[in-house]
Amino acid sequence: MLTTRREFFASAAAVAVPRPAAAYFGLHSFIEANPKAVFIRRTKVPEKMDSARKREEGLQLAREIFVAQPQGGIPISHKIVLKPNITSVRNQRPDVENWGTGTDPDFYEGLLMGLKELGLKNFYFAESNLYYSWHYRGFMDIHERHGVKMNEPQQRLDVKRLNPEISWKTVPDAVVYSRIPHYAPVGDTDSWLLNIAKWKGHSMCLTQSVKNEQGLVAHPYVRFCPGWRMVTGAPEHMKENIAQNVEQRVNTYFADHKRRGFDRYAAPDAQTVSPIAQEIWAHKTCDNQSVLKTGLAMIEGIYGRDGDGFGVGNDHLTNLVMFSKHKFRLDVIGLWLGGHEPGNVHLYRIAKERGLTDTFNPWDIELYEWVDGRAEQRKLSDFPRTSLKSPYLTMPGEALMHLANERFDYDRYKV
Repeated sequence: MLTTRREFFASAAAVAVPRPAAAYFGLHSFIEANPKAVFIRRTKVPEKMDSARKREEGLQLAREIFVAQPQGGIPISHKIVLKPNITSVRNQRPDVENWGTGTDPDFYEGLLMGLKELGLKNFYFAESNLYYSWHYRGFMDIHERHGVKMNEPQQRLDVKRLNPEISWKTVPDAVVYSRIPHYAPVGDTDSWLLNIAKWKGHSMCLTQSVKNEQGLVAHPYVRFCPGWRMVTGAPEHMKENIAQNVEQRVNTYFADHKRRGFDRYAAPDAQTVSPIAQEIWAHKTCDNQSVLKTGLAMIEGIYGRDGDGFGVGNDHLTNLVMFSKHKFRLDVIGLWLGGHEPGNVHLYRIAKERGLTDTFNPWDIELYEWVDGRAEQRKLSDFPRTSLKSPYLTMPGEALMHLANERFDYDRYKV
């Protein structure tokens, strides 16, 4: 159910708890001490649209994992960049049937309320895409209510315009982008990024935390998915920021992956995101990740969604929230719990080839359940799997919406 504005302020006042004033904040000491671990919290939301319960879950989690520190942490004065998944909806179904196409707004607001309890005040929301979709689910209202500053979306970067709101980063060992523009204050030395992704199907299999940060990239560089059309065919003003040897490097990687027999490289080219377009998307994503530093990555899975990420698909009440300081490891766990075999999703193998992660095997990853403010060690099999089918590289004879769950030999294919 949706709460009214009056009910919201009444409930917020009832749960507000003053927290000790401090000059710094940080993550719970166990999370900081285990930066490669993935943590899963089981939420207790009885119904997808129960706004009060979802907000309470966000607030309680924030109170447990974000802590005041007298010294040595992140200064309270830092710019806190918030990156939920806010996407467009491409059908005419009732709103309630499309709620899972993006991060839940009530859970998100609960997190924000918990951060404010620590004394944080300098909040920013960064997103490249679709200003009209910011109003969907009430994100604009949330930001206005809490004083969150918002960037100017869909700026068109060209040599004739100055964009002081843009921060450029040089990519080390670039494959596609030699320089990438982000919306300020992303990447500023006095900023801290909180990534709150959604657990949902997409043409790239599942969206999750790494892809969610694609939305920090300014237009038109944010267009990672169209393949060569936005590389060799990109606008002239972009070409100075595209690696000079891009065709050679991408084609060399692609040929090697086909030679080694990884599944789904034989998928037909005539689909929305073809195998070579997936390869280019993965390298743009890795270029982007090589210059981003994220304070904490989170996947909101209070309800997950199968489908294509925009319109096709249905929500499933799953009551899981996953988080980690390590985005790639976090996504690998999310893939497995979503019914997929991570080794079949090209991005995570490519990320290991490029030195951005040390594993794409979910069984290698240390896993904890977050219970009442403490971590309890678990195995993957301790958590339920949910079949979040997607249109990722559909093979001949395969249903459009499917699981990329074919067996992968992690011992044989060590990258």
